[in-house]
Amino acid sequence: MEHSDSIRLSIFLSVLIICAVWEWCVPRKQRTRTRRLRWTNNLSLVGLNSLILALVMPLLAIEAALFAQKNSVGLFNQFEVSTWLIAPLCVVMLDAAIYFQHIVFHRVPILWRLHRMHHADRDIDVTTGSRFHPIEIILSMWIKIVIVIALGVPPIAVLIFEILLNASAMFNHSNGKLPLKFDALLRKVIVTPDFHRIHHSEIVKETHSNFGFFLSIWDIWFGTYRAQPKLGHDGVVIGIPAFVEPREQRLDKLLTQPFRNDENDASHSQ
Repeated sequence: MEHSDSIRLSIFLSVLIICAVWEWCVPRKQRTRTRRLRWTNNLSLVGLNSLILALVMPLLAIEAALFAQKNSVGLFNQFEVSTWLIAPLCVVMLDAAIYFQHIVFHRVPILWRLHRMHHADRDIDVTTGSRFHPIEIILSMWIKIVIVIALGVPPIAVLIFEILLNASAMFNHSNGKLPLKFDALLRKVIVTPDFHRIHHSEIVKETHSNFGFFLSIWDIWFGTYRAQPKLGHDGVVIGIPAFVEPREQRLDKLLTQPFRNDENDASHSQ
């Protein structure tokens, strides 16, 4: 775990570049905003979130896993079973937890106000995958820490999961085009860009569907899956109706969105 930060950063940058080149060369959907406006502010938010986590969090998920392991805390630390057997199970369980957390952030109005900033992007691409409000990032980290300690998740499983979560979020938000047959095959297991784009539709029923980040099985099993958007991928309108102005993509506006009353968005929280 000594080099975990370097490993995560290297993979983050690699996936970011690969997905950016992919969607640049083979775009799936026509953009409505310039990359300069969105990328500058989305990536600035990523940097700000990293700084805030470093300043305000006493520990992160991997440190929590190391603490649980050292002190024999949590479910899986009560059994002498190989880490390499437990780790895959823990990765799947963590992915399921993120799926249910995502639903909660849609259903609870005060949490939706935080999460809707992610949905307020008028286009989605690789940078949208890391665009979350700092308060949501902090809450999500605490939820992850509690789950990691309660389950006694091995540190290596946390590292694998965080790499998968970040990489899959950038992949499934990408505006890159996959062959339809390949997408149909791939989405049976993992979330693809066409699978997730529906989740960013302005149509409320579509917004509240396809919650998965990495594994697609949770949406399929729990009845939150939609195969295609009503208007098709070329016609689907992305974003939140209350935040259509270009200025809403500025960093200062992104940070204040949860604290502004927007009656037009009331129907999105259920």
